[in-house]
Amino acid sequence: MADEAAIGQAFDLISSNSCEIDYTLNNPDTLTKYKTAAQISHKVLEAVTGMTLFRPSFFPCTHPLQGWCVEGAKILSLCQRGDKLLEEEVAKVYKGKKISKGISHPTTVSPSSYVTPYTPLATDAEEAAAALKANEPVKIQLGAQIDGLGTIVCDTLLVKSDRTKDEEVSGREADLMLATYYANELLLRLMIPPGLLASGTEEEKKRAAAEKRLTQTKISQMVETVVKSYDCNLVEGTTSWLFERNEIEGKKKIVLNPPDKEGKTEGNPEIGDVWGVEVGVSLGAGKVKTLDQRPTLHRRTTITYQLKRPSSRQTLSEIVKKFGNFPFSLRQLDDERAAKVGVVECVRSNVLRQYEVVTDKDNAPVARLLTTIAITKNGIVRLGAPPALDLSRYKSDKKIADEQILKILEQPTARSTGAKGKNKKKKKKPAKKSTEEEEEDSSEED
Repeated sequence: MADEAAIGQAFDLISSNSCEIDYTLNNPDTLTKYKTAAQISHKVLEAVTGMTLFRPSFFPCTHPLQGWCVEGAKILSLCQRGDKLLEEEVAKVYKGKKISKGISHPTTVSPSSYVTPYTPLATDAEEAAAALKANEPVKIQLGAQIDGLGTIVCDTLLVKSDRTKDEEVSGREADLMLATYYANELLLRLMIPPGLLASGTEEEKKRAAAEKRLTQTKISQMVETVVKSYDCNLVEGTTSWLFERNEIEGKKKIVLNPPDKEGKTEGNPEIGDVWGVEVGVSLGAGKVKTLDQRPTLHRRTTITYQLKRPSSRQTLSEIVKKFGNFPFSLRQLDDERAAKVGVVECVRSNVLRQYEVVTDKDNAPVARLLTTIAITKNGIVRLGAPPALDLSRYKSDKKIADEQILKILEQPTARSTGAKGKNKKKKKKPAKKSTEEEEEDSSEED
């Protein structure tokens, strides 16, 4: 009974003041907390990857870092070091405040054909020995949360050896990275509500706002067109979710390349929303398979159940205290071996959800990006975002030919609130660079 009381107290802490505080983007403090969480996510992702990230104006630049993702690096060690740095950075902010804060997604490192976040355990010797291989695409995902407002970011990088780290990328590796980058840029622009960034007369703006929203089928087709331009395919069932306080799988979702009728889009992006926008691309057919391998990533559900085993109750109590409703790895619990036993009843009774280990069905290389965005009156603010790809380093004989898509990719994702002269100049720049600069300006106004 003591364990149940502790769980109840933890949930009271998570939900305390939720009726009194406005957690929508109408409250400037909400966006500040999201931005603070994003700063932490960016800093840790940069340490793991060594990549220079897109930095909004609210995140000052630091010196370049030597990334940890090098040939031969142990995946378990990368995950452990990433979580340790997340915890250290979270501890530095909102000191003395009675709010929950912590990790919104543990550090996961998914090798070549792995689709879902992967986090091995120290007590599984074979998986603990897994190491990065040169030239394979590796997906790094992690996140932080402040007061239940979480940001999650995922980036894909190609592991380089000392011999190849400064070389240009070509062939199928370049195709995969370029397809993923442009697919992500297109999907972000398709998240913008109709007419939000329209210009012209009031009548023209009204007509733009009244335009019919794209269906899930159309969105999938357009993103698929981008990846097929590089002879790649979308990973089936890739899902973008609405983020809410203490919830990363909200009431709305957008499913790309749904494998069945059940995986359909629910709801549309609106001003005031925060989303985790995800793109997954494969050099294979895009079909997936579940490995016969122990799931190590879990998350608390909203279901309550009278657990029978003391070990299960003890494990659940620790989970709720430490992670609330955010995902966690079994390696983050005090006793990893006990946790492996304690979660069994929790999963069986649906108190916990386990994330299966999913890979590409053809064992083909997969790339994935995840961006946390806020939709404001001035457009999209990229809160937690992977770095912009250095297009000069990737050489492919393929390109996007669809004129409609090329036109969309040229459009900004945010309205600049700077000087008119600055606005004019930005319209002439490539879409990616000008978009990020405009997002910096617009985020200061929201």
